[in-house]
Parts: sequence; structure tokens; C-alpha cells
Amino acid sequence: MAGQQFQYDDSGNTFFYFLTSFVGLIVIPATYYLWPRDQNAEQLRLKSLRRVHGRCLWYRLRLMKSQQSIVPTLKKAALLFGWAVFLFLAYKVSKLDREYQEYNPYEVLHLEAGASIAEIKKQYRVLSLKHHPDKGGDEAMFMKLAKAYSALTNEESRNNWEIYGNPDGPRVTSFGIALPAWIVDQKNSMLVLICVFILINTTQLFMHFMYKTPTMNMKRLVMVLTAAFEFDPRSNKEAIIRPTDNIEVPQLIRELGNINVKKKEPPFCYPYSLKARVLLLTHLARMDVSENIEEDQRFVVKKCPALLQEIINVGCQLTMMATSRGGLRAPRLTSIENCMKLSQMVVQGLQEAKSPLLQLPYFEEEHLRYCMSKKYKVRTLQDLVSLKDSDRRNMLRFLGEEKYEEVLAVLWSFPYINMETKLQVLDDEDSNNITAGSIVTVTVTLTRKRMSVSSTFARISHEPIQVFNTKTNKTKVWQNKNKGAKKAAKSKKKKLTKKKPVTQQQAKGDKAKQANGNVAGNDVAAASKAEEDDLSDKGSESDEAEGNKDSPSERDEESDKQSDTEVDEIAGDDEEEWEALQQSIQRRERALLETKSKVTHPVYSLYFPEEKQEWWWLYIADRKEQTLVSMPSHVCTLKDTEEVELKFPAPSKTGNYQYSVILRSDSFMGLDQNKPLKLEVHEAKAMMDNHPQWDIPETEEEEDDQEDSDGIEESEEDEEDND
Repeated sequence: MAGQQFQYDDSGNTFFYFLTSFVGLIVIPATYYLWPRDQNAEQLRLKSLRRVHGRCLWYRLRLMKSQQSIVPTLKKAALLFGWAVFLFLAYKVSKLDREYQEYNPYEVLHLEAGASIAEIKKQYRVLSLKHHPDKGGDEAMFMKLAKAYSALTNEESRNNWEIYGNPDGPRVTSFGIALPAWIVDQKNSMLVLICVFILINTTQLFMHFMYKTPTMNMKRLVMVLTAAFEFDPRSNKEAIIRPTDNIEVPQLIRELGNINVKKKEPPFCYPYSLKARVLLLTHLARMDVSENIEEDQRFVVKKCPALLQEIINVGCQLTMMATSRGGLRAPRLTSIENCMKLSQMVVQGLQEAKSPLLQLPYFEEEHLRYCMSKKYKVRTLQDLVSLKDSDRRNMLRFLGEEKYEEVLAVLWSFPYINMETKLQVLDDEDSNNITAGSIVTVTVTLTRKRMSVSSTFARISHEPIQVFNTKTNKTKVWQNKNKGAKKAAKSKKKKLTKKKPVTQQQAKGDKAKQANGNVAGNDVAAASKAEEDDLSDKGSESDEAEGNKDSPSERDEESDKQSDTEVDEIAGDDEEEWEALQQSIQRRERALLETKSKVTHPVYSLYFPEEKQEWWWLYIADRKEQTLVSMPSHVCTLKDTEEVELKFPAPSKTGNYQYSVILRSDSFMGLDQNKPLKLEVHEAKAMMDNHPQWDIPETEEEEDDQEDSDGIEESEEDEEDND
């Protein structure tokens, strides 16, 4: 009886197919992405960024690496070696013999298909004498000849060969695994585990503390972040514990002050976590550290943005689980937003309460008093951009001309995002009607410009640039009541003021103005009279027309025209909704097919050790309930314009809801945007049990029954005729 059997490749033939495919999947994409660029092109790129990013730490490190680096040579050597291995494996595979061939007894006996029994017996006699073991022949070949002779002469063996492809009948189904047997041997399990091990302890750690502490302040977040196992030398070989840490780390702790050193909660009390926390806090405080641990500090800082993104992902997963299942504690909105704030702080090397103006070059704490004075009141980057050139130069008089020009170049390079939102319910009859429980789609169009463009617009419109995250000032009730009293007081003051003597020239001018005013007034009066006459004529004509339209036929025609126009309007609305739906589907298809580059614009960061690209978080939140309405979308491809769709289920209860569409940078402080989103939820339409399309009149049913009966009678008559 046939069965199933799994076999590993002990001979190693199929393993070469697996290995060739595996190496090819690594070498081909790696060559495309990792082959070193032209050094001249990289030097030109760095030269173009020098004016703005020349003082940034990552720029200076990149410049040093490009000048004295053997990494491009090593990359080329590694890729060439990979290609050599790939070509060798491909050659090896091409030379492998086919092991699994279809069994054909005619080929074994060296006969053509369809040979007669006499020819089979004659050929078997010749070959058996040649390969008989007693005469020095090959025993295996002799057995094959006997099996082939039996398959062609024995009726049962011949039937088995024709049906199952084997003279002995059905065989065991064998599934080959293209891996050698030693790779699953228990003795080699540790070696295989090291090769394919993926670190998930950090994700589990973040999940535990996000669930344990739904409302996480900044201090607690820093402790959880620096407890990641990426900073533990036992889990990551890049992390290093130095002998000098016992001297330098306690000294930095004394300089920093209170950082919860005495907290005995694991893993916050472990040496690796304490060291990473101290190095991160010194980076945020912009403190100088010794050369011994400066490299360790750069390692910690570079890891933080990716780890913070992982914490945000974990928070979103817990939020979705709490929403779907219930009974679970979802992280508060402040916890997730603190992760985003901390990412900005890490990239810019600033503490939470510091001014965003310190992101600019040459700005120190003592210079902020010039900006925050009563005369200028500059507290944000937008305030600085909105100043007049003369006021800005006067305020920044502590800077020399070259430094001032560099500050302006950096300021103009900062991003200014224009955000437009569109609210609709796709895949619904009325896309503008939001019903309880429906899936709401908010399409957000982001347009990235430079601050220089926004400052030009502010000068033209004579309005300051919008300061983000500000609340609209509503007029109070008591302020409205006082308006009448203020107007009365002003009118009394005007009455009490004495009239000034009028000169002859002023009198003449007043007379001329009065004359012109009278002429203009007469013209206006004449025009108004003419308009009234026209309106009266039109009104009389319409009255006459209405009077003439007393016949029922004319009224029916008018009602038909009105119904036709209504149908056309409904059809036009349906076409617009259909086009919008098709456009959204096309956008999704393009998003799936297109692979956009995540290289957007380099971030100006004075203290971040590697080049960082501008990325953003976009999400919808309920400020009142402190919860996420839609999951944050990490926008990593905003170079000029990007369109993002945010989806969320509408509330189950009807009413008006006030949400916020929030855009946050992961690199800049003070550039966040908050746009209100009003949601009016209506009651969902009741399902129709008896839809009009299923209301079939009785006459139609009778006609259908009659047609069915006629068809049956015709078929019976045809059968009788055939008989």
C-alpha cells in the first residue's frame, strides 16, 4: 500500500539548488543597493550640503569617513566574492545528473517502443549473457535487465508499469527536503540557532511595560527605552562594557542629578541599562563626555529612533487589541506622543522644556533673552520667520554677518508642511453622510515647502505664519456685552469734542466732494430705479406666465422637466462619487506597486551622529478622551507632495464629535501641526426587507410559470417524436 515519506538530501544534490537560490536572492539585491557609489558623486553631494549642514556632527563624521575609509573597497570585495560563489554553485548545479527519471523498460533493454515479444526475448538473452554475474558482469545491471524483461513479458507487471509507472506496483510517495540531514541534527542545533536568531526580547519588554504603565511620562519612557536588550553586551556584541565605566559613569550621574539610580526594578537597575540611560541623558543635556565613552554614546543615540518607533508600534497593537477585544488597558495618547517627542529630542539633542530656537547654530541659552524680550516676543521658529528683516537683524545683533547668514540659510531650509484634509465614506451610496459604525476615510494631502517660501507668503499677505498647536481664541460672553457700552462711550466722546475751524481750501474741497457725491448719488438712484423697473417687468411677466399656465398639460410638462433635472443632478453626483472611488482604488494599486525611496531631505541636527532623513507621523486623535482614533501612519516618502489615507470606524452613537488630525515630525521640535476635524454621525439606515427590485407583479410570475410549462410540453413532444 502506498504511503508518504519525508527524506532529507543526504547526497547533497538538491541542497545545491537551495543554496544557489539562497545566495542569488542575497547577492543580486545587495549588489544593487550596496555597491559603492562614485566617490566623486558623494563628494559633490556633501559639498552641496556644506552651507547648511557644515556644523552638524553627522556631516563631519561622514566627511572624515569619505576621506579615510576602506569600506567601499571591502564592500566591493565582499560582493565580488558573493558573485563568485553564486557562479560556482550555478555551474555545479548544471553538472548534476538527473536522479529522478521516468522508468522505461524499453530503454533498459535498448529497444524501441512497441517491439515484439520475440525481439524482447532475443535482446534479453544477449544482454543477460553479457552482464551475468557468473561471467564477470555487473549484478545491478543484470537485475535491471531482469526487471525490464519481466515488465514487458509478464502481464501483471506490464499492467503495473502502464498504470503506476513501476512494474512492482504503486510506490511510497517521497517528499524531498532540499536541506542536508546534518542541519537538523540535535548536535548542531546551537550553531543553526545562532545563524537564524532574531532578537524579540526587546519587543516583549516594551509590550510588558506599555501594558503595565498606560500613562508613561518622559522619565519612565527614557528608562524603558534604555532597558532595551540592544544595549546589553550579552545580547548584542556591538554594546561594550568598559573597565573605565565604573569611574566615569558615576561621575556623570553626579553631574546629571536625579535620574532614579536607586530604583531596584529590573532591568532598570542593571549596569547596561544604567549606562545607556546616563549616556542618553548627557546627550539630551548637551554635556561633554570623555573620548573613552563618546563612541558608546553615539552607539546608544543612533539606536534610539528605531527603538522608539518599535515602542509606538507596540502601543498601536495594544490599542487595537483593547478596541477589538475589550477588557484590556490601552496606552494613553500621552504615552505614544511622548515617544514622538523623545524622538525629536534625541535627533536634536535637546531636553523637553528647551526652546526650539536652540536647534539653530550659534544659539545658546543666554541668547534667548534677546528673542523673548517684550519688543520681539519670539519663542518659536515660526515667530522668527515672521519677523521683518530689519527687526530680525537687530534682534540677532550678537551674531556676526557670516554667522547671521548661516543661521538664515539653516532657518530657510527647515520644512513647512501644508496639510489639507478631506473627509468621506468610501464604498457607500452617500459618501458625505457619516453613519454610525461606518468606515470613515480621511484623505490628507501633505505638501512640503521650505521656510523661505512660507516667509515670502507671510510678507505678501502681511500675516504671521501659523504657529502650530495653538488654540483658537473665542470671544467670551462678557466681552460681547461690553461692546455696546464701549460704542456708546465713544459716541459721547465724539459729541463732546469741539469742531476745528475750517479753512477756505478745505471748504472748497468739501463743496466739490459734496457735488461729486450728489452726482454719484443721482446716478446710483437712477440705476436702482432702472433695476426696480426691470424687476417689476420681470415679475409681471412671470405672473402673466403663471396665469397662462393653468392648463394641466403645461403643468405636467413643467413637473416632468423638474424631475428630469433632479435625475440629472443625482446622476452627476453618482458619477462624481464613482470617479472618487476609482481614484482611491488607483491610488491604492499604485501604492502597492510603486516602491518610493525613503531618502527625502537631510535633517539639520547638530548633535546626531549619522545622517537622518525627514520623516513624519500622521494620525487622528481624540484629545478629550486621550485616545487614538486612527493608527499613526509613518510617512517616510514625503519629498514634495504625499497623499495619505487614514481610516477609522465611526462612533456607534449619533452626535457631533471633535477630533484632531495631527502631524508630528520625528526629527524637528516645534514643527508639529494640529488640525481640527469635526464629525457629525447620523443614524444608520435600516435594512430593507422588501426591496422594490424583488417586488415582482403577479402577472410576471404567471407569465414565467406559463413559459416554464410550455417548455416542458415542448420537450415531452420532442421525446415522443424521437421515439
